[in-house]
Amino acid sequence: MGYAPPWIDPRSIYVDEPHPASVEEKDLLAQTDISVGRSSGPGGQHRNKVETAVRVVHRETGIETRATERREQRVNRAKALFRLRMKLAVQVRTPTGRNNHRPSELWCSRRQGTKLPVNAKNKDFPSLLAEALDVIIARKYDVAGAAGILGVTMSQLTRLLRQEAHVLSRVNVGRESVGLPRLRS
Repeated sequence: MGYAPPWIDPRSIYVDEPHPASVEEKDLLAQTDISVGRSSGPGGQHRNKVETAVRVVHRETGIETRATERREQRVNRAKALFRLRMKLAVQVRTPTGRNNHRPSELWCSRRQGTKLPVNAKNKDFPSLLAEALDVIIARKYDVAGAAGILGVTMSQLTRLLRQEAHVLSRVNVGRESVGLPRLRS
């Protein structure tokens, strides 16, 4: 079997390693612009008079998130950064080998046999999702092959994708674009 280069998805943004969704918070903050402002809506006078709304923009990719639902700026900042990590995990790819990807230390530490128990609200979720999508897309949306490389079952990898409905939908659109059947939701 000859060498097959990793597939490049034209709908993704490609950046060099490490993936921005998996870097330490201080490094992510160095890559972003954060602005604060007032938000309107329920929450009373405090919310309407104090700058609690947070907007975060990742400079390299232009991806932006906001958080305005809480009355404390620090809570909104944490929510906006987590949302940024999630958006980066879904939309940004780092190059990886099609057949020779080595799972990260985080992936190996979270994996239990062929299972990968992780909740979508866990701080590690964006990093794990980014790594899974990097391998899936490098393999031209071959989820079963990606699962084998990552050391989990296909159902476990699909379960990871399914935790965020828009992620599974995006993978299914990619699968259809290369002639593969949709994954069941």
